[in-house]
Amino acid sequence: MAIFLILAPYGVFTFLMMVTSAAWSVFAASAICLATVAIDVVRGRSVKTLPAGSAVVFAAIGLYLALLDPQFGTLGVKLAVDIGIFVISLGSMLVRRPFTLQYALEAVPAETAAMPGFLHANYVITGAWTVAVLLMAAANLVLIYVPGLPLWSSLAVAFAARNSAVYFTKWYPEYRQIKYGTPARALPNAR
Repeated sequence: MAIFLILAPYGVFTFLMMVTSAAWSVFAASAICLATVAIDVVRGRSVKTLPAGSAVVFAAIGLYLALLDPQFGTLGVKLAVDIGIFVISLGSMLVRRPFTLQYALEAVPAETAAMPGFLHANYVITGAWTVAVLLMAAANLVLIYVPGLPLWSSLAVAFAARNSAVYFTKWYPEYRQIKYGTPARALPNAR
């Protein structure tokens, strides 16, 4: 369930891009990100890198659209969002705090978090999400430079990349449990 709340801003952004302006889409997504940050604060949890960073990315793109270039193309907006999320994801690993670690630490007991391989597993899962976002950005970039391609090709890549990352996020903890004996709940949303 938590993974769907985490992905909600991006789903709303994608849906709204089909039915309204890009500016409304990114501002709505930013508001949802801020709402998830507020929910965490109210529940006494830490402010997470992904929703906080995403709120900034969406708001910055929205301000760019509203103040500087309201005619910026849909594909450009999608590419800008993908690049922003890629920077957040890769950046979280470069500063040695993969964004999935924040969720995992709140979902497992301290003993599990102290187990060997716990941090590595979070790097692997964050890496999977980073690759997924990179694939989505590449699909949008290809559409920009090869305008004859159908829009559904980019949507298919995005759907496959996102769903693969979701599946991997659920599968990898179970794999680690079988291979290394790490408890299945060592990572968030593992069942």
